[in-house]
Amino acid sequence: MTATSLKNDSLAFSLLGAARALSLVRKGAALPQALSRVGADLQASPQSRGAIQDIAYRAMRRRGRADALVQAMTSKPPQPALLLALLECALTLLDHDAGDGDAPYDAHTVVDQAVSAATADGEIAHARGMVNAVLRRFLRERDALGRQLAGNQEAQWNYPAWWIDAARSAYPDQWQALLAAGNAMPPLTLRINRRKTDMPSYLALLEAHGMAARQVGPAAVRLLQPVPVQRIPGFDAGMASVQDAAAQMAAPLLDLQDGMRVLDACAAPGGKTGHLLECADVDLQALDQDGPRLQRVADNLQRLQLQASLLQGDAASAGWWDGKPFDRILADVPCTASGIVRRHPDIRWLRRKGDAAQLAALSAQILDNLWRMLAPGGKLLFVTCSVWPQESEGQAAAFAVRQQAQRLPAPGQLLPVADEQSDHDGLFYALFQKPGL
Repeated sequence: MTATSLKNDSLAFSLLGAARALSLVRKGAALPQALSRVGADLQASPQSRGAIQDIAYRAMRRRGRADALVQAMTSKPPQPALLLALLECALTLLDHDAGDGDAPYDAHTVVDQAVSAATADGEIAHARGMVNAVLRRFLRERDALGRQLAGNQEAQWNYPAWWIDAARSAYPDQWQALLAAGNAMPPLTLRINRRKTDMPSYLALLEAHGMAARQVGPAAVRLLQPVPVQRIPGFDAGMASVQDAAAQMAAPLLDLQDGMRVLDACAAPGGKTGHLLECADVDLQALDQDGPRLQRVADNLQRLQLQASLLQGDAASAGWWDGKPFDRILADVPCTASGIVRRHPDIRWLRRKGDAAQLAALSAQILDNLWRMLAPGGKLLFVTCSVWPQESEGQAAAFAVRQQAQRLPAPGQLLPVADEQSDHDGLFYALFQKPGL
């Protein structure tokens, strides 16, 4: 029996695919890229790719608890990594009280299909008995195991211990809400393209398609039930784009006027690029160091029927710059992405404690480089999707002193929020104006 002998639409197939993706993340791969690779290797159908993705994201959000459960039920860490990943995936589906909503599958079906998944992969087929024993033991001893993990912070919060400590230190009154928001399922939020529609018209269009939604920002609409992008009304025609409500604050803060020369630095994948062009008729240059990611900017602009000059280059250098100053610069700098972990739950496991300091040093270099490209009287918007102060407020304060930059009103640190009234990622905004006019 091989992986390809499993039925494409079976739970065993999905469990094995998700486990393979999680094992790649343990080796340093980002989860989206891991899922893409696994889907291709397994020749998964679109439906099974969706099921694999669902299980993988569930398991990644609950990895701390699943790992603690495995440790409590085994004498030594399961090897190879694929075996541990399969147990993580199966336990996440069984341990639904700690997961995302109700149990998606019958418990005994999960056990049976996890054993089938192990049997189908030559690397772990020898351990199918162990898979069966561990999962059945969990079902028998669920309550006792839960009590055993009561004092385990990683099991309770599903973050590495250093991340929990950093959150508690930075936000002593909010750290629990911060961690909980990062474990929530992210909403599907749209940005309407005001060049093509308006809020009442688009809400009516969604209603006509049977999609419940509500306005959550000037151009932001949250779908109460997420759907694939191809089902979003008017998406292919450029009437709407997928963009978190907090990220939609960037373009309006720059106070764009027609005819301005604007730089969108670190532009990929292009969500903010499109929004800038929807706000005003500007001469926009979109810069990114990564060629394939820059192509995503081009694809987004083509769908929106908007135009910008695309430049491949390093925002920390000046080799790409023609020497003409910009009236506005959007600097969405590299960071740990600690504010968007609900969308990318693998980030918490891939990052290391020292990453924030290293990325802050790079971001400072980028900001200083871009500042000299800003025209007198021009404005630079510093954006980061981090919640760590050394990457956000600490960075902004140091930059203002270093460059004698005037700081203008901006939201500052937005912590991630996941409730009915307000639902957005964690971003930081600081707006600066250059002296001279």
